Parts: sequence; C-alpha cells; structure tokens
Amino acid sequence: MNRIRKWFRYDNVGLLFVLPAFLYMILFVGYPIVRNVILSFQDVNAGNLVRGTKNFILFENYLELFKDNVFRTSLGNTLRYTVLCLVFQFLIGFALALFFNQRFALAKPVRGILLVPWMIPITVTALMFKLLFATDIGVINYLLRSLHLIDKNIEWLTTPGTAMFALICANVWIGIPFNMILISTGLTTIPKELYESASIDGANKLQAFLNITLPLLKPTIESVLVLGFIYTFKVYDLVYVMTSGGPVNSTHMLSTYSYKLSFEMFKYSKGSAVANVLLVILLVVGMFYIKITTKGEED
Repeated sequence: MNRIRKWFRYDNVGLLFVLPAFLYMILFVGYPIVRNVILSFQDVNAGNLVRGTKNFILFENYLELFKDNVFRTSLGNTLRYTVLCLVFQFLIGFALALFFNQRFALAKPVRGILLVPWMIPITVTALMFKLLFATDIGVINYLLRSLHLIDKNIEWLTTPGTAMFALICANVWIGIPFNMILISTGLTTIPKELYESASIDGANKLQAFLNITLPLLKPTIESVLVLGFIYTFKVYDLVYVMTSGGPVNSTHMLSTYSYKLSFEMFKYSKGSAVANVLLVILLVVGMFYIKITTKGEED
C-alpha cells in the first residue's frame, strides 16, 4: 500500500502523465518494430505462413537482399531522390524565407497561402501531380505543346528518367513550405541590432548575410536538413500513387519495395528485412539529429 502511495506523490505526477503515452508507444510502436525484426530473421512466406512453420534463418534474408538488383536500385533511388529533393526544396524555401522576412504589403497573407501545399494530404497531391504529368490529358504536355517546345506528348510517368523527375517535382512542391516556415522562424530570432551595427561598420548586404545570417541560422539549417531527410527518405504514399515503383522498378524506394515484397509477392521476411534497413538508416540520422539539437541547447 505504501508503494502505491509513493507513486501518487507530487514528485511522481510527471511520470503518471507520461505513462499513457509510454504504454501507447510500447504497444503500437515498440511491439511492431520488435516483431518485424524477429520476422526478418525467419523464413516466412505465403506457403509456410498457413502451415505455421517459421524457421529461423538468421541473416540469410539480408544476404539475399544485397544480391538483389531491385533492392540495390531501390536504395540508390531513395538516396538520389532524397538528396535532390532536399537541395531544391531547401534552396527555394530559404530564398522565400529571406524574401518574406522583408516588410512589405501582403507578405503575411501570401506566406500563409504558400503553406497550403504542405497542409494538403500527400495522396491528394500525388493524384494532382499524376494528372499534371499525364501523357494525353496532362497540363504539362498541353503547356509545352502550346509553347511549341515539343511536337508530341512526353510520357512522363512511364519513362524511367522522367518518372523520377515528376516525383521530385511533387515532393519539392510539398517540402518548400516546410523549409520556408522553419527558416523564417529562425530569421526572427536574429537581433536586428546586429544588422544595424554591421551597416554602421560599412558591411554590405552580402557581407551581413555571410557573417551574420548564415552563422546564426546554422542550428536551424541543421534541423531543417535532418528533419527533411527523415521525412523524404521514408516516402511511400507519393511514389505508390504516382508510379507504384515503375516503370521497370526505376522509381522503387525502400518503402515501396518492402510493400511489394510483403503484400504483392508474399515474401514477408524479405519485406521485413528491407523495412529494417530503412529503419536503421533513419535511426542513425535520428540519433545525429538528437546530438546536434542537444549540442545546440548546451551551447
């Protein structure tokens, strides 16, 4: 009885508030992850799943993966897609943040309107871009034909190179507002007095940007890039709706290939192994993010 009373003391109130969230994470996040890791060390497919035979084969699924051409292609696609999306959405978002940081009429309403792409569900955005890049009824081909830049329609989503380009365009459109709003928030934390002092000392705008804005925005930039990497690297719904990993596996990401192995080819263990590779990469990036944020707080 005394032990129970100790838990309800004032000092433990915080733990009691955290307990429901902790139990939720254990049940709906922790258990699936542990179960998925165990599944990746077994040989489970549509045939032996019914019989209930789950033989442990340890790292054989992972060894097969790195011999799998589609897996290597998916890993390369995911890395290339993530890096290109990060570069373009960060640069454009940074430029827009600097632009809207200036005081002019309608700056706040227009900046609010630019947040709409980020708030729209990704499946809706994917369907919209799928129609924009459609071969016969797509707006992109119509505009290009109207400007006499092309003679015949481009098959954007059924050609390997252009399909990846369409996916990158869609994700950049989604990610620009996210980058813009976080960088805008970082810009508001820079004291205006620093720019005034630099101006008095004879510094021009470029010098002020390189010596004041960029150094003081370093923690914000690091957070934006790491969070952007995490959100982009685990992409699934955008790719699945627009291309489903095609054509000829040219737009398969780790997430879509894991889905294909598990729910289309019924190779559950191999699909779990792909998901675990994705998890490990994101875990490493997440640990790096925690490290830089805690370092920033200490500084």
